[in-house]
Amino acid sequence: MTRDDCEALDRRDPLAAHRDAFALPDGVIYLDGNSLGALPRATLPRLRQVIEDEWGERLIRAWNDAGWIEAPRRVGAKIAKLIGAAPHEVVCADSTSINLFKVLAAALKLQSERPQVSMRERRLIVSERGNFPTDLYIAQGLAEWLGGRYELRLVEFNEVTAAIDESVAAVMLTHVNYRTGAKHSLTSVTYRAQQAGALAIWDLAHSVGAVPVDLNAAHVDFAVGCGYKYLNGGPGAPAFLYVADRHLKALAGERFVQPLAGWLGHRAPFDFAPDYEPARSIDRFCVGTPSILALAALECGVDTVLAAGIDALRAKSVQLTELFMRLVEERCAGFGLRLVTPRDAGYRGSQVSLAHANAWPIMQALIARGVIGDFRAPDILRFGFAPLYLRFVDVWDAVEALREVLTSGSWDQPHFHQRKAVT
Repeated sequence: MTRDDCEALDRRDPLAAHRDAFALPDGVIYLDGNSLGALPRATLPRLRQVIEDEWGERLIRAWNDAGWIEAPRRVGAKIAKLIGAAPHEVVCADSTSINLFKVLAAALKLQSERPQVSMRERRLIVSERGNFPTDLYIAQGLAEWLGGRYELRLVEFNEVTAAIDESVAAVMLTHVNYRTGAKHSLTSVTYRAQQAGALAIWDLAHSVGAVPVDLNAAHVDFAVGCGYKYLNGGPGAPAFLYVADRHLKALAGERFVQPLAGWLGHRAPFDFAPDYEPARSIDRFCVGTPSILALAALECGVDTVLAAGIDALRAKSVQLTELFMRLVEERCAGFGLRLVTPRDAGYRGSQVSLAHANAWPIMQALIARGVIGDFRAPDILRFGFAPLYLRFVDVWDAVEALREVLTSGSWDQPHFHQRKAVT
């Protein structure tokens, strides 16, 4: 494999033109789109339009005239196309953590009201020990808030299905592991959970926009995800949540489905009634006033993914990650790197993680050379592959930079060893 071969792959790439939709800095190879997506060129003029024309000229009238009030449902419906959901099953609101709190609370409420379920017996929430910490913290906090009626049980990645039995109320997992890139089987884990009488809750933060997801085909109960990774919505972009239609219908007659009963979750928020009456739709999972600027940016990012198509993105993602693994093995052998990500594309997301005893300073040396990945404790060099704007030649050049950093030992300088607040 040569650099010329990679250039030839780029010339044949059906997604090559989509790179022009992003404002990418010169001299940078960006391999961190799984943490923060790149800036779409459409975002700045759209935000200018929202600020100057809609906010500036229409003022509060823009809630009606510019469709601001419909934005959470409108953007949610677009995301629904990427995750195999119906438009009315998805809404954009709040953060991933808050949305997980809502859907986990709703799942536990559903379980508690099933006549055949004993609260004493079905009290476990099963998750992966290596799940993203905020998911675990939310579950821990909710379990404590509910007076210890539920217990969070953590197991290893490959022990999840064996841990699901009739004592489990909910299975809460991230589809693609943030550290290793390993991917659970959405369908088989959901099936196992529901066969045991549990509900399946999925975090799609490292899937949506890069990995095909079909929630309805897998019969998933609840899901959440963020908008700032592969959806390119910008730092802190709004998250989304999904509730299966069957649960929306089952919960329609309930009053307090989840603890955050905010005014925009009300049946008629502009009646300003003192008593809460929930909307009978996905809107009941909304809480407060949405951030219109953030939703406008997110909508631009989602549109970039829809324009390419998730199947085409996944095909290129597999090519990019396989090329990276192959080149690392060919050109960086003997320097202590260990592949952590599954080799089988069916079991990995759109990233490659390498373990190394000096992962932090090595990554800082790479960043200084313009190859931006990130570090995950304790020893992970993490590289994300966003197929919309990455080229095959970028993969070659990134591996060459890694080889040079390792062969020269340039990573072993004092300033590269200094830790920063964000890794």
